[in-house]
Amino acid sequence: MTCLAGIAACKRRARWRACALAVACAALSAVAAACAGEPVLDERVLNEGWRFRLLPGAAAADAHPQAAQWRDASVPGTVHTDLLAQELIPDPYAGAAEAGLQWIGLADWEYAGSFDVGAATLAAARTDLVFDGLDTFAEVWLNGTKVLDADNVFRIWRVPVQGRLRARGNTLRVVLRSPIARLLPQVQAMPHRLAGNYPSPYGDEPRDAMTANFARKPGYHYGWDWGPRYVTAGIMKPVRLQSWDAVRIADLQIRQDRVGEKIAEIVAIVTVDAARDGDYALRLWQTDPDGRRTLAAQRRTTLHEGDSAVSLPVQIASPQRWFPTGYGRQPLYRFDVELMDGKAVVATSGRRTGLRSVELQRGAEGGGFAFVVNGVPVFAKGANAIPFDMFPPRVTDANIRRVLQSARDANMNMVRVWGGGYYERDAFYDIADELGLMVWQDFMFGGGMPPAYDPAFRASVAAEARDQVRRLRNHPSLVLWCGNNEEEIAWKSWGHGKALAEAAPAFADRVWQGYVQLFGHDLREIVAQEGGGTAYWSSSPGNDLAEAANTPEAGDMHYWEVWGNPAYPVAKYLEVTPRFMSEYGLQAWPVMRTVRAFAGDAPLSIDAPVVKAHQKFMAGTGNERLLHYIRMEYGEPRDFADFVYLGQVMQAEGIEVAALHHRASRPVTMGSLYWQLNDVWPGASWSGIDWYGRWKALHFHARRFFAPVTVAALRRDGTTTVSLLSDRMRALRGSLRLRVFDVGDGRLLRDERTPVELPPLAATVAMRRDDAELLAGADPRRSVAVFDLEVADEPPSRGTVWFAPARDIAWPDPGLRSSLVHDGDRFRLQLEAQRPVRALWIDFGDLDAELQDNALTLLPGERRSLRLSSPASLAALRGALHLRSLADALPSPDAGTSGAGTNR
Repeated sequence: MTCLAGIAACKRRARWRACALAVACAALSAVAAACAGEPVLDERVLNEGWRFRLLPGAAAADAHPQAAQWRDASVPGTVHTDLLAQELIPDPYAGAAEAGLQWIGLADWEYAGSFDVGAATLAAARTDLVFDGLDTFAEVWLNGTKVLDADNVFRIWRVPVQGRLRARGNTLRVVLRSPIARLLPQVQAMPHRLAGNYPSPYGDEPRDAMTANFARKPGYHYGWDWGPRYVTAGIMKPVRLQSWDAVRIADLQIRQDRVGEKIAEIVAIVTVDAARDGDYALRLWQTDPDGRRTLAAQRRTTLHEGDSAVSLPVQIASPQRWFPTGYGRQPLYRFDVELMDGKAVVATSGRRTGLRSVELQRGAEGGGFAFVVNGVPVFAKGANAIPFDMFPPRVTDANIRRVLQSARDANMNMVRVWGGGYYERDAFYDIADELGLMVWQDFMFGGGMPPAYDPAFRASVAAEARDQVRRLRNHPSLVLWCGNNEEEIAWKSWGHGKALAEAAPAFADRVWQGYVQLFGHDLREIVAQEGGGTAYWSSSPGNDLAEAANTPEAGDMHYWEVWGNPAYPVAKYLEVTPRFMSEYGLQAWPVMRTVRAFAGDAPLSIDAPVVKAHQKFMAGTGNERLLHYIRMEYGEPRDFADFVYLGQVMQAEGIEVAALHHRASRPVTMGSLYWQLNDVWPGASWSGIDWYGRWKALHFHARRFFAPVTVAALRRDGTTTVSLLSDRMRALRGSLRLRVFDVGDGRLLRDERTPVELPPLAATVAMRRDDAELLAGADPRRSVAVFDLEVADEPPSRGTVWFAPARDIAWPDPGLRSSLVHDGDRFRLQLEAQRPVRALWIDFGDLDAELQDNALTLLPGERRSLRLSSPASLAALRGALHLRSLADALPSPDAGTSGAGTNR
């Protein structure tokens, strides 16, 4: 060992200063002696030098011989992305590639890598191979010996390999079996089948024998109504080699027993895996949000070989408490534990967390559903998050941060991690902690009844749950664990349970009892044991296994009678007042720039093959449903570009109605999470942010309707109710202005101001007016009522009420004027109109440009000045600027149209 090597070794073993001094002052043998007393955990990440191929003998090799040859692979990665990188398949997102790529999910694949190890690893008392994410049915061989059969992508697989390694040329071989081919025989052998989700349209799996329910694998890989079917496989997370001589700190939990304004009582629980018996000292260091580091606790303990846990109680006076965004700051503490053998540090571990109390409050009768953080009832505002990509390893931390920052920028304070995807990586929750976004976390069950009657299946899920709850429990953002998405309601109300009970009553009872065991008992018990006090909810929607699920009176609710069947008008949202709305939504296409990115120069219409390939609702016929909602309010689009624009307007204005109704119903309703926040690929969906991170009109609207202080002007049955909404913890005063304008000529018909008071954490009705009072004889087809709320130190808020469907209004040229100028290192877009402008969309074509605001309402004579950031030149931006409003997209009610089936 050279001196430099000695210093490097000591640095790895966390005693840099002592070892560096020894190197400077003594012989090399002294360095080795100093380091020899420090048997700390040594970890290597084995992500380099991997190759992949079709498993020899695969039937697909005849049609795809190039894939049967060894090729370079990425770890973490997937088969699809490796094939794409080797140019063996087309881009799965471009054009209509999906049907031609289903062979990949039917094939078995082989990955191989090699690595060397040093003398210290060979001599270590313990060495483990750790696989954080094998997707999914994986056989692992080390140096020709099988060491693992894995069957659950959500588990962390730890394999002892001491005595199996050699100094050079260790080989790892991972065989990934097709989950469809693996499971299909047993599913087909069942005399009675379990209901699945979305049958494959491609023939790779029989429609009456779906396998996804039986695989502990991301459900969305099998296709959903917003994403493609790519049943991928791969080594989706890092492969690690860990070795140690004394102890390994397996986990550090910061359990928060009581957190109040004056004191926080916490317990640091250190879980240790010891290679041998020994006496040790533990020291817990605390770094507060201001960077001050102190010794929080210490103790001596005797550890025996194997697993054990040691507790270190801590009290923190006047804690800096973590709050959801909009309710306070997000200070974060760090805790670091050192395990010492004599004076040598033999193991370390650290965690970051925020101190807060959180409770799921059910109310006196058990019907309520409200999150209370640090004693404050929080109205949950946000959306459901789906996976960021079909192939998780290519999602970057920057992708995650962009979407979550966009959620916070839209005044959201909660995201629901939906159960048909995967448990997000640590970075997702770290960012949520920093941004103050509460996380509702589903366990990974997205729909379709699982075989929970099988004890082996339940045991696998229990192991998965312990892994994931332990991994995520220190995050202050995590406020709820939910057993599944829509499985209870599917069984009880969608005919799944009834159909099976009629065909095989004994089996149906067994299936349901297995469900109750898994979601009513097993997962609840694991969260109670491991979750540090975080609440558990058995299914969404539901009332925690009460007889009735998905009712407005109790628990949480999914409402899909708008958009889904029977496709009620948007106004129906105003008739449903839940305790907590965890799903509702309207679909829209992303902007034309995103559409062209996957469609290329292909002609665009609602029936174009490339368009239908990226529309997954109702097997590609979802554009008819979208047209149904566009036609109800706006009429017939003239071409595909207007179809896209009007779809976004419909989505934004419709979700605004629902969200404001939920907020105006506080405290009966205490949450509004629309479907959905983000996209898994570029296509039609219910998202407010597309796959590229571009905001749809919905997300700009969300920033306004989720603002901490805002006005809700909601018209139902000819009466407008104006509510003042405040999430602030202090009373506010302001003014409410009512104006009525003539749309045709821009005349102001009415102008009134009223002083108003807004109680804290409340929705307050400010006025109710029927149409006759508001219009005072004006033509409803030419009139708009505008309600502006102004409160000091709060952004202004506006609500508009239209008295006729947009399709029945004669939209004149609004006389819109714009100018674009330099503003320091950015730009500024200035807008002014002579007549009311509804749904103004500002677009710069293919240029990258981020606008301060969009999807606007402008009033006559009103000037708006918007900041604009772009790498493009002023001349290029001016040339690309395009403004579109309803006056551009909707013809006169008496004019003919060419329809959305044409391209422009």
